[in-house]
Amino acid sequence: MTHSSAEPSRAAGPSNSQKLSLAASAGLYARAEALIPAGVSSPVRAFRKVGGTPVFFREAKGAHAIDEDGNRYLDFCMAWGPLILGHAHPKIVAAVEAACRRGMSYGAPCQPEIELAEEVCAAYPGVDQVRFVSSGTEAVMSAVRLARGATGRDLVVKFAGCYHGHVDYLLVAAGSGLATFGTPSSQGVPNELAALTRVLPLDDTAAAEKLFAAEGERIAAVIIEPVPANNGLLLQDPSFLKTLRSLCTKHGALLIFDEVITGFRLGPGGAAAHYSIKPDLATFGKVIGGGMPVGGFAGPRKLMKHLSPEGGVYQAGTLSGNPVAMTAGLTTLRVLQKEDGWKRLETLGA
Repeated sequence: MTHSSAEPSRAAGPSNSQKLSLAASAGLYARAEALIPAGVSSPVRAFRKVGGTPVFFREAKGAHAIDEDGNRYLDFCMAWGPLILGHAHPKIVAAVEAACRRGMSYGAPCQPEIELAEEVCAAYPGVDQVRFVSSGTEAVMSAVRLARGATGRDLVVKFAGCYHGHVDYLLVAAGSGLATFGTPSSQGVPNELAALTRVLPLDDTAAAEKLFAAEGERIAAVIIEPVPANNGLLLQDPSFLKTLRSLCTKHGALLIFDEVITGFRLGPGGAAAHYSIKPDLATFGKVIGGGMPVGGFAGPRKLMKHLSPEGGVYQAGTLSGNPVAMTAGLTTLRVLQKEDGWKRLETLGA
C-alpha cells in the first residue's frame, strides 16, 4: 500500500521525508498482543518479516483504506484478493444488508447458495457440482479428502513454491533431488502425515514423469496452483500443465487446480479456461465470497457423489452456504458479468 494524509490533494502526495504516524495502531497492537497470539489473526499481519508497526484499519471504500490514525492508503492488496470490485462496493453492501435483515445464518439450505452454485458451474470447465465451505484452506482440505476417498489412494503430490493453505499434509517443503518426501514446514505437523506428500519442482516434466513411473499407482491427486502466486507470480509453461493432465489420466490420479486466487480473477473460467485444461477437481475462495468468508470445491457429478450424505467422504460446516456470504459472492459475480469486469481488469493492467 502507498499512503498519504487523510483527504490528500489530488495533485500531490506525501514526500519521502514525511513520517507516517501510527500511534493509534501501535496502541491497539499493544492491546492485541495481550489477547491474541502475536496480536494478529493471521501471521503476515504482524509485520515480523518486514518490520514496523502493524496497521489497524477502521474503514475502506473503493481503492482506498483509512487506518485508525487517519492515514489514507491506496490499496494494492484488496484483502489479499477477495475484493475484485474494491472495498464496500455499493451493490454488494446493499445486497448484504438486505440479506442480513432476512437472517444472518439458518443452518439450513437457502436459495442464494443454489444461485451461486449455478454461476460457478456454468462458468468453470468440467464442473457439475460445487460444495461451499468457509475458506480456501477448507476447500483444499476437502478436495484432497474427496480425491483420496474416490481413488482409494493416499499419496498427494504438490509443487515447491505453491501454497495451499495451512492443511497439515500440505505444509511441507522440498528437499534436494527431483522428487522428495514431504518434510513439515510447521511444528505440530506429524512426520507421518507429511510422509504422505511428495514435493516436485515446478515446470520439471522429467521429475513428474519419474515420480509417476515409481509411485503412480499410489498417487491419489496432484494439486497445483495453475498460476502460482504465493511465491511471486510464476506463470507456467502450458505444456507442463498438459503433461500433468496426461500423467494423472494415465495413472488414475486426480488433477486438482487450486484456483483460490485465480478462480474468477483470470476470468469466469479461471486458469482452466485460460489454458484450456480441465482438472478433475478445483478449489475456490476469495472472489466467490465478495469479501465474506467463502470457499468452495467443485468437480463432475461422478466425483462429487462420493461426498456425504451420498457417499462415504465426510465434510460439513456450520456456516457453509450461509445466506449473507452467498449473497456477497453472487452479487460480485453478477456485477463482474454485467460490467464486463474481467475485460476492464485486463485493460487497466495493460
